[in-house]
Amino acid sequence: MLLYVTKLIIFVKLKNNKMKKIIFKVIIILLFTQFSKAQNITFDIDKSSIIWTGKNIVNKSHYGSLSFVEADIKFDNSGDISGFFKVDLNSLNVLDLQGDWKKNLEGHLKSDDFFAVDKFRYATLELLSSSLNDDYYLVEGNLTIKGITKSVSFKMYKNDNNFKVSMVFDRSDFNVKYGSGKFFENLGDNMILDEVELVIELVKS
Repeated sequence: MLLYVTKLIIFVKLKNNKMKKIIFKVIIILLFTQFSKAQNITFDIDKSSIIWTGKNIVNKSHYGSLSFVEADIKFDNSGDISGFFKVDLNSLNVLDLQGDWKKNLEGHLKSDDFFAVDKFRYATLELLSSSLNDDYYLVEGNLTIKGITKSVSFKMYKNDNNFKVSMVFDRSDFNVKYGSGKFFENLGDNMILDEVELVIELVKS
């Protein structure tokens, strides 16, 4: 489109000022149409990944993965970000254990003690606004887990059309009470920290 406009300017001989004004208006319309279109990015949910990490009070940790059901981002003509992500909590996988230990922890995390997956299978993240800071976007959004929605903010790094997100959410905000010092006393070394860390890799489809 830009190449065509450039050739038009170079090779069309303008006979008078009226013609110049008409050509100028056409160029402005063409450029505005091209750059005002929102950019939509849809991600390959099989190649994209979510790695979660949970820790207890003595810094012992477990980590694992989750899978996307839906993932897309839209940039408007000002560069602001909006988007929507849907995660299947039934896909919760423990990666640092094997055998019965792995199976038992996965079952416990999916139970009513934690994320009650039978009742609340999906978690969602809606991106509402963003600001560009050096090499990352500071994003504001709404996270919904167990039917409870809370505002969150996090950094999103862009590499070509792929993205990486590092974020932390407080599980106690979503009625995930097991082992939390906010709900139970005298837990000692059995206290589980409320902060859950997520590292998200989004790969363009």
